[in-house]
Amino acid sequence: MSSAPDHDPAERPGPQPVTHATASRAVLDAGGRAPLLPAARTAFLEALDQGWADPRRLHAEGRRARMLLDGAREAIAGSIGARTQQVDLAPSHTAALHAAVRSVARGRRRTGSQVVVGAVERAAVLNAADFAGDRVTVAVDADGRVDADEFSAALARPGVALAALQHANGEVGTVQPVAAVHAAARTAGVPLLVDAGSSLGHVDVAEAWDLLAADAGDWGGPGALGVLVTRSGVRRSPDWPEDEDRWFPGGVSVPAALAAAVALQVAVSTRDAEDTARRRLVDTVRSRVAAGVPDVEVVGHPVERLPHVVTFSCLYVEGEALLAALDARGFAVGSGSACTSSSLEPSHVLAAMGALTHGNIRLALPRGTRLEDVERFLDELPGIVAGVRAAWGVGGL
Repeated sequence: MSSAPDHDPAERPGPQPVTHATASRAVLDAGGRAPLLPAARTAFLEALDQGWADPRRLHAEGRRARMLLDGAREAIAGSIGARTQQVDLAPSHTAALHAAVRSVARGRRRTGSQVVVGAVERAAVLNAADFAGDRVTVAVDADGRVDADEFSAALARPGVALAALQHANGEVGTVQPVAAVHAAARTAGVPLLVDAGSSLGHVDVAEAWDLLAADAGDWGGPGALGVLVTRSGVRRSPDWPEDEDRWFPGGVSVPAALAAAVALQVAVSTRDAEDTARRRLVDTVRSRVAAGVPDVEVVGHPVERLPHVVTFSCLYVEGEALLAALDARGFAVGSGSACTSSSLEPSHVLAAMGALTHGNIRLALPRGTRLEDVERFLDELPGIVAGVRAAWGVGGL
């Protein structure tokens, strides 16, 4: 296979202008920020009237806000299968991950300073591990899955304070061998942080974890709310100034917490039906993209994966140009590659997998995604890719 010619970045053509208007837009990017579920919107608006006060105040309005906040925590705990007192609400998913890594690493500093992580964890986890201790990274295979035996061997070494393994990767959809790793972590006496930020509300995350972090925005709740659940017996010690709210100083929005709880209850109750519907759509995308677009690589495990996430990389194009061209044609999609950000760095997830890191497109299908929108995307995708390649002067390769 020949390689694409080099271009000076200043001379690279952008996506070609679209001369026709699209009839409607197809939102196929709900990773981390899904559309707010109707029931969550209703709960949020009602809580604006009933839960506007500071829940730490002792007057009637404050007590009512505290009652709503406690009810939200109880509902979230029930949906996860935890006790209410184990649930802490954070101002974001990133804040929950940072706090988990930092506080456990500090609380177990006499045990050691090592934090064992998978190579495809979120940057928030990798950065927190570097900040809090000595990061030990376990490699992944071509599907983005860690080897449970290799991870277990890393846990068995002396000096490990914490292990972190995502339930599933939100970029490529691959589900990790969490149960096997958790069993090894228990044997080694090491707490396991499981990042369920892309899983909770979509699939069953089971009980194989000691700390669980999740993102309300991903399951159809408000975006500015994270969840951190800590099992009894896990030693944590904050490394930030003392505050009345010990784990997340300043607290969270009561309306956001209530809306998140309602959204999670809806997501869990409809999970099986949505799993079947969206998994069928993703299967269609995987097969048709592989068959219909030349020089494309569909990544992620074909079976052990999230039901709504599919990622593919197209050779000879930049992800930013392809994303912009799709957006102009009415398709809101994501990109696993960070080339769409100011850093212009390739995705560390795709790099760890040995996959193509450019020309990457990720679909994270929202609940209720229509078959006709997916079919239209698949019908137009080959021509859009060909057009972007032609604009770059690589159409004949």
